Amino acid sequence: MVVEPLAKPANEPAPVRRNCCSHPVPWARIAAAGALIAGGGLLLGGKRKAGLVAAATGASLALLDQQDTLKTWWRILPGYIDNVQHLLSQVQDTVDDIAVQRDKLAKALNR
Repeated sequence: MVVEPLAKPANEPAPVRRNCCSHPVPWARIAAAGALIAGGGLLLGGKRKAGLVAAATGASLALLDQQDTLKTWWRILPGYIDNVQHLLSQVQDTVDDIAVQRDKLAKALNR
């Protein structure tokens, strides 16, 4: 018995080999996550200095990986600070008004 190969049709495209890793591996994210997890484990294990160093390393790696997000936050931050300052001044004014009303009420009741 003889085996003969089947002929390929002329219009059939050649198979395309795809690389299994078409997307780049986010090594910075992996390193940041690993350092943060290790830092948390060390902190829970009672190794405070080593845990803080590992957590700080993980946080800095995460910031390096997310530079665009950090730049956006940096541009928005002054607006939030202004809003908080305005809110605190309103609260201070309200507290001052309540203090004045309290003093008036105390004078009225002591007569």
